[in-house]
Amino acid sequence: MNAFKQLLGASGGNPSIGTWISSASPLVAEAVAHAGFDWGLIDMEHSPLDLMALVHLLQALAATRMAPLVRVPSNDAVTIKRVLDAGATTLMVPCVADADAARAAVASMRYPPEGVRAMSASGRASRFGTDPGYARSANRGLALIVQPETVQAIGRLESIAAVRGVDAIFLGPADLSASIGHVGQPTHPEVMDLMAQVVQRCKSIGKPVGAFGATAEVVAEYRAIGFDFVAIGSDLAHLIRGAKEAIVALKAQDRMHVHSLASGTRTGGDR
Repeated sequence: MNAFKQLLGASGGNPSIGTWISSASPLVAEAVAHAGFDWGLIDMEHSPLDLMALVHLLQALAATRMAPLVRVPSNDAVTIKRVLDAGATTLMVPCVADADAARAAVASMRYPPEGVRAMSASGRASRFGTDPGYARSANRGLALIVQPETVQAIGRLESIAAVRGVDAIFLGPADLSASIGHVGQPTHPEVMDLMAQVVQRCKSIGKPVGAFGATAEVVAEYRAIGFDFVAIGSDLAHLIRGAKEAIVALKAQDRMHVHSLASGTRTGGDR
């Protein structure tokens, strides 16, 4: 069974916790995975990732317990085919504006007769052609998350979610905030209220819904609202935050004990 679907089914009211993989570094991604995240989204939309880099990231994460998701750069059949051939099994598709776009994403992911994905005899997904049953079983092992990213798309939420093959909805508060006139304010009260409405609408139709938050405080609010899965920050953001915290801690000590290569060491009492 698909690893991400298993996480959704096993949440038991406790939203699974993920993070964004934006560094394009297999080593950083693998290290972050060992921190204990349930899932990690490899972001091909807003990071400098090409297909070979994706393969290296998937290989690195295969050695961890973190389920890999991949956000493709666009709802494009060729891109989706190549990402699946590289070994991805759970995709997030951005900018899904209506049910037709959702149906196109589903079709791009699936082999005939359920879709239009072109057959590949030797891709990484089929263990380079050594899995004779891959083509027959592949459709069952996939998961699709779609992103309605504007207020207009949110207005079509139920029809998008009703498309067979759409497994979950994911909200990006940055784009959503921009679409309602609050650019750069993803936690604006109007944005949070709209997201809360989406959660209730998804619950009424039985469709899991997730969201991204930059900080633990924001993600805690999302969990309280009722999101089924949540992401906090990115591998790069965690790296930068840790570095900044270390620098701040050291500079705080400087008030009592200052060391420099130029002047040696002075204590707070030395003048």
